[in-house]
Amino acid sequence: MGKVYAVGVGPGSPKYVTEIVKEIVQNSHVVIGYKYTLKTIEHLLQGKEVVEVTMNNQEESYQQIFPELGDRTLVIPFTGDVNFSESEVVDRLIEIFGDVEIVPGISSIQVAAAKSKVPLDKSKVITMHVTTPIEEKKLELQKALIDGFSVILVPRPWPKQPDKHFMPSEIAEYLRKNGFDTKNMKVHVFEALTTENETWFVGKVSELEGRKFSDLSVMVFDQAVLDSYMNYKWQWKN
Repeated sequence: MGKVYAVGVGPGSPKYVTEIVKEIVQNSHVVIGYKYTLKTIEHLLQGKEVVEVTMNNQEESYQQIFPELGDRTLVIPFTGDVNFSESEVVDRLIEIFGDVEIVPGISSIQVAAAKSKVPLDKSKVITMHVTTPIEEKKLELQKALIDGFSVILVPRPWPKQPDKHFMPSEIAEYLRKNGFDTKNMKVHVFEALTTENETWFVGKVSELEGRKFSDLSVMVFDQAVLDSYMNYKWQWKN
């Protein structure tokens, strides 16, 4: 069988596609991906067999290409970093194709952290963007905030099933109902990061209730406190 790659193509701007991913895509024969993801790398797809999929038909597409791949190279691109928030799909690709080479990309999580000046090494990163139950993740969010961490979070859009829909408005309501003082909690919400449609909301968590955001949203609960190396200069002395 030919080579199979799962690659991260960044948050949305072609400028955030790494050189190694560009090279892999350009040298591939078949590319299977979601519409938004394919749009990011459309300048690299000339001469390729391109299959656009949705959540409902991706399994059928993978199963169809499996016996037809031969010695050709297949690339499955993922928005952002393939190692974050896509494990369910990657696990399925491994079940179908066996050996899948994973190549990381730049995640919207990294970009959101940089723009909000909230360091990843002092934050908890949580994704609700999964199909499995998220009750444990909700408790993880509560604990992280109580413990004073900043939280960088990917919400879960599921408009057709309101009980599973967990976007900024629902998250704000959930926290309020669980005793958090959302009127005094600072939050950033980014949409369509790195693209021409990028937006940035900064305010209090309470202001999110009833407010709609797109599927391409990332939240940053900002509890960061400056703590530079100057606070530890006593360690420099012999």
